[in-house]
Amino acid sequence: MHTIHSMPGHLIRRLNQIAASLFQDLMVDLGEDLTPVQYAAMAILAEESDIDQATLAALIAYDRATIGGVIDRLEAKGFVDRRIAPDDRRARRVALTAEGRALLARIDAPVAAMQERILSGLTEDEQTVFIALAAKATAAGNASSRAPLDFERLQSLRARQ
Repeated sequence: MHTIHSMPGHLIRRLNQIAASLFQDLMVDLGEDLTPVQYAAMAILAEESDIDQATLAALIAYDRATIGGVIDRLEAKGFVDRRIAPDDRRARRVALTAEGRALLARIDAPVAAMQERILSGLTEDEQTVFIALAAKATAAGNASSRAPLDFERLQSLRARQ
């Protein structure tokens, strides 16, 4: 075994490759054309209806400059509607369409089952520990990301509910 095979960055990259491959294979099996980032955006929109693009980017830890392309593709597929925000003409508000909600209803269970495959080499207890530790490490390094998760915006949205 080489040194790199025990480095956290390398292992995280490999696990991401595995997760992305499993997701892509699942979408092919389901006959859907959806990327992990598009799914993440739609999953947030299912819970946070009619939010602006910048908030969506912040909630999936995605670059604000490129979230527009993700929304463009989802809009072209008929999964989201986008409109100018009434309170700020520079902002764009995004919401799931009925077709987008129907897609999520069809794929949410298979996507949840696929999550278990990502960590299938771990026991149930190990999976729980892994997820807790991964969440802790991600939160600790959040500020170092080029597209950090905006915890303040997330808490603000939760407070409104």
